[in-house]
Amino acid sequence: MSMIEAEINGIPVTVPAGTTILDAAKEVGVEIPKLCYHSDLDAWAACGICVVKVEGSPKMLRACATAVGPGMKVLTHDPEVVEVRRSVLELILSTHPNDCLQCGRSGNCELQDMSADFGIRDIKFEKRVNEIERDESTPSIVLNPEKCIKCGRCVLVCQDMQGVYALEFIGRGDDTRLAPAADVSLEESPCIKCGQCSAHCPVGAIYEKDDTKPVWDAIKAPEKHVVVQIAPAVRVALGEAFGMEPGALVTGKIYTALRRLGFNAIFDTNWAADLTILEEGSEFVKRFTGDGPLPLITSCCPSWTDYMEKFAPDFVDNFSTAKSPQEMLGVMSKTYYAEKAGIDPASITMVSVMPCTSKKYEITRSDEMFASGFQDIDYSITTRELARMIKQAGIDFVSLPDSDCDNLLGEYSGAGTIFGVTGGVMEAALRSAYYLITKEDLAQVEFEAVRGMDGVKAAEIDIKGTKVRIAVAHQMGNCQAVIDQVRAARDNGEELPFHFIEVMACRGGCIGGGGQPHGATDEIRAQRTKGIYTDDEKSKLRCSHHNPEITRVYEDFLGEPLSHKAHELLHTTYKQRPLYQK
Repeated sequence: MSMIEAEINGIPVTVPAGTTILDAAKEVGVEIPKLCYHSDLDAWAACGICVVKVEGSPKMLRACATAVGPGMKVLTHDPEVVEVRRSVLELILSTHPNDCLQCGRSGNCELQDMSADFGIRDIKFEKRVNEIERDESTPSIVLNPEKCIKCGRCVLVCQDMQGVYALEFIGRGDDTRLAPAADVSLEESPCIKCGQCSAHCPVGAIYEKDDTKPVWDAIKAPEKHVVVQIAPAVRVALGEAFGMEPGALVTGKIYTALRRLGFNAIFDTNWAADLTILEEGSEFVKRFTGDGPLPLITSCCPSWTDYMEKFAPDFVDNFSTAKSPQEMLGVMSKTYYAEKAGIDPASITMVSVMPCTSKKYEITRSDEMFASGFQDIDYSITTRELARMIKQAGIDFVSLPDSDCDNLLGEYSGAGTIFGVTGGVMEAALRSAYYLITKEDLAQVEFEAVRGMDGVKAAEIDIKGTKVRIAVAHQMGNCQAVIDQVRAARDNGEELPFHFIEVMACRGGCIGGGGQPHGATDEIRAQRTKGIYTDDEKSKLRCSHHNPEITRVYEDFLGEPLSHKAHELLHTTYKQRPLYQK
């Protein structure tokens, strides 16, 4: 690898060829401010905040998009550079509303933080805020284009990372604005509600629909029996909202906080992940032995199922009919739990805490989401919304003692918790599929081939002489590549490249979901992933089919995996929506 020697503020630095000035500066402890740049995205130098001086250059250069050259001498913070940055910042603020106190990003806004760092008290430019209506057409995401600073992150995420093309800039000059593609409503656009636009937005231009008020109202209503579930990825990210390190495993604290908030029963989505594995694993074995089309594609991610129905409707029959763990726990709370606890299901309000904005869409996606006779999940809130509820309640989260959840719908295996990371659903399924095929347990339950941050991971697994070809994809643009590969083989009459495919719409899987605390990078995703695998490793049970509560629910209520009752309650259907085919 070719190395480049240069100077940053007189400090020598040696970096690989192609390293940007922005990254080279970090190597010597210099932080260059930026607004449009994000490590997930290719730099496109939109905001101009990161300008620096380079000896010999007649103009200031943008550090995010300029590679370090041999012998380059860079000044990053001299008075002239700082003054230029201040002017750029004031120009941005001149077109930005001053309603910070009413903004969901107040206190966690990159523009607000930078304004504080620069000591902005007055703006020398005329205020020019375009009045643009908010778009609240989806149940998941709200667009507030008035607050857009035109950094372009959301557009790059939607188009380049996710391959959805639901967002774009419309107009020119001062009239440029963020809007759904073709200037329709977000609901009418190809949007899959993944929330990666909001996760990457530095300000309050895109955010999740807030459902905390109806949840508070339900908790306060004496006639309501309010139950709650937490998803696998929430337990390794919520702590960040309270100053804890990413990946800190705070499951017990979350259970305690939820009780103090007033929930009547505390459940865990991991329990339903174990239930999902018994249904989905049995479905795979059934198809693999000749009864149904292959490859089987996982269906836990509602953004992926929405994408598939829009962009790949020819794969509808390949999708697992198993509902997501969120939905399985919802229907079981209003049937099995209601029966066991002697509670009128009509009085139960089920709240899910998810790392995902798309789960808000999933809860009313189809009639099957009302399989209990009621809406199975009443409200789905994000990790960020739960953090706000805890703060509103005055709870000192970091100091909370650990407690346990309610076992009836709470006990889980390590296989259930790894649903939170890319490759986790596949690994959990293989742990139990091996048993379902061989009637033997694995001596080694870890499947390293499906772990890691590669966009697509492919492997061949040997199940006592039976070869199973699998693929794992995360980040929607990578997922399309896998589907294209399968489609090409199928249409050409060739052997299918995969028997079983796991897909997650968000980078890293649910740990990088659109409803997680802001600021996720691959480094933070790696820390959250480590926390998930730690939870798996410390579990007494590592396989879903060993969970005694899952065994009991089949014995007492469901009968067996894929039974008629299981299909009525735990499975769903899909529809072809060819409008958005590429």
